[in-house]
Amino acid sequence: MKVCVTAAASGIDAPMDPRFGRCPFFVVVDLDSMNEISIPNANVDAASGAGIQAAQEVARQGVSALITGNIGPNAMQTLSAAKIDVYQHQGGIAVRAALEAFQRGELSKIEAPSVSAHSGMGLGRGPGQGMRRTKGGRGQGQGAGRGGRQQ
Repeated sequence: MKVCVTAAASGIDAPMDPRFGRCPFFVVVDLDSMNEISIPNANVDAASGAGIQAAQEVARQGVSALITGNIGPNAMQTLSAAKIDVYQHQGGIAVRAALEAFQRGELSKIEAPSVSAHSGMGLGRGPGQGMRRTKGGRGQGQGAGRGGRQQ
């Protein structure tokens, strides 16, 4: 049986990452042989659709189960369609420890998304300060964006 764990780095001793679509690596382990392959997540910085694309990559690896912390509705739907069971662990442990907990039956299988759509996008990062137009041309200022009061 092949299991995928979301990870912050490559390798079975890497720390688990609780994010799904934007985790840096997917560590895929064949539990029978303990052979491991680490796959960089090409979608970690995607503008949108990271969860769906990540789910498609995991499905291409032929895994039966995924261990992650949080998963959105689109990724969950894609994984369900691929018949991949999703188990939850919030991280704070190594990939190896997550796999051991899975093998002991200690992880909860989740049937529904644990976060809302677009929760990992990091929207609203900046303070919103930039160029604004003034009556006489261009000026730079804070808080007087589109429709704002000029100072």
